[in-house]
Amino acid sequence: MSQITITLPDGSSRSLPAGAPVRDVAEAISPRLAQAALAGVVDGKLVDLAFPLTRDAAVRIVTDRSPEALPLYRHSTAHLLATAVTQMFPGVQCGIGPATDEGFFYDFVVPRPFVPEDLDAIENKMRELASQDLIYERQMWPREKAKEFFAKRGEPLKVQLIDEKTEGQSEVSCYTIKDPQTFIDFCVGPHVPSTAKLKAFKLLTTSNAYWKGDARNQPMQRVYGTAFLSEKELKAHLTQVEEAKKRDHRKLGRELGLFTFHQWAPGAAFWLDKGTTLYNTLADYMRGVLIPNGYVEVKTPLVYNKALWETSGHWAHYRQNMFLVESENEQMGMKAMNCPGHYLLYSSQVHSYRELPLRYHEQTPLHRNEASGVLSGLTRVRQFSQDDGHCFVTQDQIGDEVERLIRLVRRVYGDFGLEYTAKLSTRPAEFMGEIATWDSAEAQLKTALERAAQVYTINEGDGAFYGPKIDFDITDAIGRKWQCATIQLDYNAPERFELKYIGADNTEHRPVVIHRAIFGSFERFIALLIEHYAGAFPLWLAPVQAVVLPIADRHLDYARSVRARLQESGLRVDLDERQEKIGYKIREAQLQKVPYMLVVGDREAAEGTVSVRTRAGGDQGASAIDGFIASARDEISRRGQLSADSSQLSVAEHL
Repeated sequence: MSQITITLPDGSSRSLPAGAPVRDVAEAISPRLAQAALAGVVDGKLVDLAFPLTRDAAVRIVTDRSPEALPLYRHSTAHLLATAVTQMFPGVQCGIGPATDEGFFYDFVVPRPFVPEDLDAIENKMRELASQDLIYERQMWPREKAKEFFAKRGEPLKVQLIDEKTEGQSEVSCYTIKDPQTFIDFCVGPHVPSTAKLKAFKLLTTSNAYWKGDARNQPMQRVYGTAFLSEKELKAHLTQVEEAKKRDHRKLGRELGLFTFHQWAPGAAFWLDKGTTLYNTLADYMRGVLIPNGYVEVKTPLVYNKALWETSGHWAHYRQNMFLVESENEQMGMKAMNCPGHYLLYSSQVHSYRELPLRYHEQTPLHRNEASGVLSGLTRVRQFSQDDGHCFVTQDQIGDEVERLIRLVRRVYGDFGLEYTAKLSTRPAEFMGEIATWDSAEAQLKTALERAAQVYTINEGDGAFYGPKIDFDITDAIGRKWQCATIQLDYNAPERFELKYIGADNTEHRPVVIHRAIFGSFERFIALLIEHYAGAFPLWLAPVQAVVLPIADRHLDYARSVRARLQESGLRVDLDERQEKIGYKIREAQLQKVPYMLVVGDREAAEGTVSVRTRAGGDQGASAIDGFIASARDEISRRGQLSADSSQLSVAEHL
């Protein structure tokens, strides 16, 4: 048998017989590595340990310390879940079972919905199968044989997947656990070597789903779970999940009187008075940031003739996600984004290079026809607004404008006390324009990031087809990441809409468009803030900043005068006039997470003071009304940057 040369990450090499599996590389290095091996990376491709090495190659062995290990564990655990379900529920049909950022899921067609007792039983079955050390094996089957096999088993969805994903192939990849009778799935893999590797997993919940996420397709039951490399990591994650449930914006939004939903308007929030106050506070805050930074606020129509969407490309590629209407035999579409309207607005006038950068900002409602099955609180809705902006710049202004935007993002997130990371997404495999233009744009983005002293990572090949971009991920109070701000260069739209400006040479030139948002959508950002703060908003954001609590009815007149003085100073204040004991009123205010409670009784009325309490810090003592107003105004002015000696506890202390 001929020999092949395997090059290892440290530059050393091993000689092995051609056809030797990847696990032989691990064994040739050390018995300990062979025991820890989960998979291999061969010339950059993740493969099973059984993968045959037929030619010289660079090989890296994957262990539980490798970045590929966790997704590998989770995908294999999804197969373990499907094995347990098919053994416990004869006749079940299997859908898909991918790994996700949070764990894994698997979709099934079953006669009845799963109940919590089913999850417990399924998880116990999974542990039993894991303890049996069953082998994951990749088998290459003739395509028609695989289709016939799954058809006879009563799994038409697998036949459909094979038809769609393997057209033109003679063979398809299938994975068994132990043997085809125990479990088999159409899957490209790879997987861990055996079920014994899987120990730290937990099934979490079930939900209704549809084949391919389309409500017109086969209804299914989705089982969600998670898996980690160790019990310690799993326990930490489950603790985070429990904390996330307490912070769920849907639960807190209802309890705090912020918003509600109704079945007759799916995917559109009804904002109650407190929620509307929060929404408007954010909207006005963003105006206060952008207008001094050279933005002009505009308003564009909500409904456009399909000709606009044909020009933008959305009619061909996005129409199924739009709400369509007909008027006088004309087809129209409700706007799902502001960009095309801004292009029409820009092109309605002649522009000189002296006007650029020209910065538009808009907050009008947008509508996207999301499938009902994916709607989720404020994070996935059909109606929303964005802090949407489009900057029209010359090619040589890109770097300076992007640097300004990065500093703007930093300022905004600093005001909310939010931590974030940045990533630069570069030219994808399919792109429009010239490589030289892309190289120049990417270089300007890198220079802007570096001049702004912004730490970032490269997200190779993940730019939009029309230009590179910078994305910002916020990390919330319990460690979850939310993608919010984005800065995207666009060379495509100016061409489609024939946007122009008159240059210094008195000839026409194409501007470059920079799409940018900092909050993203107001709805999603509010969901983030609710969960980040657990509803305990900092003073400047709180819908109700203080509540006046009279001890008895005889103190009502004084309490009303206190409220009036605070409202005149610009504070958002409530008065609890109910005939309840003061202890009850305090507890209610704490449950509503009001930052300050101002108790007034005989002494306060006589002295013209208030007794100040914070929602977590308790009694802060008496204060003159003007003194409290001054202190509150100072705290509001500092937003997320609270001083160490502030009497109001920091957000971290609140939580």
